Amino acid sequence: MFSRADLQLEVVILIIAGLIVSITGILLFPVATGSLPYYENGLYGLLLVMFALQIVSLGKTPFGDMNRSWLLVTAGIAVAAVGIVTCFVPDIFSEIPRLLLMLFFGPGGFLLFMQMVLSRDRLTNWLKYGGIFRHLIAGCSLVYLLSMVIALLLLNRNLLTTQATAAVVLAYGVSIIYLALVLRKIYLAYPQAEKKGGERVDLPMDRAMILLTGVFMVLLGLLLIPVNLGILPFSGSAQLGLLMVFFSVQMLASGSTPIGPFPRTWLMILLGLLFAALGTISCVIPEILVSPLTVLIGILNILGGLINLGKFAFQSLKGRGKPQASLPPIVHRLVLTQLVLSLLSIVFGTSMLISSLLPGLVIGIVLTANGVVLLYLLYTLSVIDRMSKAVENTK
Repeated sequence: MFSRADLQLEVVILIIAGLIVSITGILLFPVATGSLPYYENGLYGLLLVMFALQIVSLGKTPFGDMNRSWLLVTAGIAVAAVGIVTCFVPDIFSEIPRLLLMLFFGPGGFLLFMQMVLSRDRLTNWLKYGGIFRHLIAGCSLVYLLSMVIALLLLNRNLLTTQATAAVVLAYGVSIIYLALVLRKIYLAYPQAEKKGGERVDLPMDRAMILLTGVFMVLLGLLLIPVNLGILPFSGSAQLGLLMVFFSVQMLASGSTPIGPFPRTWLMILLGLLFAALGTISCVIPEILVSPLTVLIGILNILGGLINLGKFAFQSLKGRGKPQASLPPIVHRLVLTQLVLSLLSIVFGTSMLISSLLPGLVIGIVLTANGVVLLYLLYTLSVIDRMSKAVENTK
């Protein structure tokens, strides 16, 4: 449990996506009997965010692999924004999220299947290699074909009974997890098989998550303003669920948690999967986990902020009395940005635990500021990276 986990980024995203779809399939059975409520927009938004995550972090689109460019990253952010707002505000985009998912699952699944069949370096070579590659053929075929079936179910919601739809969705989720496990074995045995995104965009996974989390916070904060004025409806359950899924991706991909980084062990992977499961349930089944997730996220934000402030105070005391090397202004701005983020995290977490602490409008402003500061942090890190590369090139 404490050994390091060998999970590639593509495998991480596929496992979380498969878990989301599988849990949805399981939940649809009691939904069919009326035992549980169902929030369709929460599921649609969550799926769009997962598609966006693949686009932004890997350059993998629903229609095939592309080299990452800023145009592609921008398109991924737009898809993420539609997904986030779809989760938060019921029916705000009407049929747009469903139509987008139909496009991604239907034509997307068909194009991916045809690419697998017709590409010279795929099906023919996989058959020739045999072994685990036969499982790869089975996994890809199942995912692509069931993806097209999902598109048909989105096109005509009465095509199957709810129980039959639940069975198809569950089978699709299991197929995604099966494909993810097959890819993991292949990447471990043949590391060269893991294709990297184009180099036109230097945006590793941790930066991609800062970008998406910043967009998440800005949109959440801005939407809370009209919500508190009574202009828009709002799903607090989906908001909490989506935030838990963001936490999950970070935990599985890099071991990063709301309270700081940890080694990416199998224990961390299990905790990340638990977060993803709770987040999925909260998105799909309204209000069922609002109270426990509110407390959990509030405590995590407060602890994370306090730990970061404590580290800064410790470093300051440790360096007191010693000669200080002159640091570039950008480094001072980075430290200040991290301090502001820590304070905003504490304020946000405290407002979740004490609902009457701040008015709703003020919370919206705090969250918007949090998102803006996160995006500024991303900009600052990119500037520091460019300065470091410039220094290296002069040596």
